[in-house]
Parts: sequence; structure tokens; C-alpha cells
Amino acid sequence: MFSGIIEDTATVVAIRHDRDNIDFTLTCSFVSELSIDQSVAHNGVCLTVVSTAPAHDGQPATYTVTAMRETLLRSNLGQLRLGDQVNVERSMQMNGRLDGHIVQGHVDQTATCIAKSDADGSTYFTFQYPEDRAMARHGYFTVDKGSVTVNGVSLTVCQPTTNTFQVAIIPYTMQHTNFHSIDVGSVVNIEFDILGKYIARLHDFNNS
Repeated sequence: MFSGIIEDTATVVAIRHDRDNIDFTLTCSFVSELSIDQSVAHNGVCLTVVSTAPAHDGQPATYTVTAMRETLLRSNLGQLRLGDQVNVERSMQMNGRLDGHIVQGHVDQTATCIAKSDADGSTYFTFQYPEDRAMARHGYFTVDKGSVTVNGVSLTVCQPTTNTFQVAIIPYTMQHTNFHSIDVGSVVNIEFDILGKYIARLHDFNNS
């Protein structure tokens, strides 16, 4: 489980295709603290560390994760290129504060940025995703002042519609996540609030 509070941005240094899977090798500030089998969210996608490598010949220490076909279909990880920055967060410690909201690291789908505007120092982003009323009935939607995860970042929803929502990004978040590289047309990962999914599921049971 994660909180949606990004620790760092990791840089993609190698990409290897293995049949339907892709191995991503990355470097970030806490590589030396990672161990094999540890869970790390990458743009909101929970992936397992499968190997680590120490710094050598002037190259930084790295770690490698594997994204399977289902993950690639549901997320933007398949679009990553060498040098891209990825938002990363290690799993929560049970004695830690939940500063964001409950994030599973199970990305539901992607959304596209359709608008970006200044907001007196902060920045408004509007994202659009395919409208699917059947999925919405199962909790895949946003509500005003509710939570949503965008590329792993826990954010508060503004002005939601049936298939769009807006978020406001403060300068600190812009500088310390890959939001600074998001523009109109960019594809992002979104995870809808798990509480909404449980409530929708309970409603289905009560009405079945």
C-alpha cells in the first residue's frame, strides 16, 4: 500500500523487452536502500524490485523492475523512453502517517491531459479518460473534493464530470515530480479512490 506522496523521480537508464514483458532499469536517490522483492510504485504502478546493481565505472547504482503485459496495457509505462523521469514511492510503513490517501498501486487506466493553465503560481491540469458507465457504477469515477492518484501523486479532485477532472498542482509538486513534463496531450496513469470502489460494490450487493 502507498500514500501517493512521491519520494523522488527515478531516471530510466535501460529498457529490455522480454516477450510480453519489459524490464526497466532505473536510478534514484534511494537505490542503496532497496532490496530484491521490495515494492516500489512507478508512476503509481506497484512493481517488484528484481535486481540491484552498485555504482561502477562512473555509472550510478541502479535497480530493475519488470512490467507484465497487463500492466503495460493499463498504464503509460510502455511509453517510457531512456532518460524519462518516473515518480517513485516505496510502500508505506505501518507506523507512518497517511499524508496522502490509501493508494493500492493498481492503476485502473490512463487519462490524457486536455488542458493546462496558470492559477496564480500553481497550475491547473484537466484530464480526460474514456467514459464507461458500467465501470462508473463499480466506483471508477471521481467526485468533487475527493481523492485521485495521477502518476502516483495523491491529489484532490476539482470540477469532475462523467469523464474528466481537474487538479491543482502547487510549485513544490511541480518541481519534485514529473508533473513538470506533463503538457496537453500527455498520457498519465490514474487510480480511482479504493473507498469509492468498495462503496459501489456494497451498493451492488445490497441491491442484488
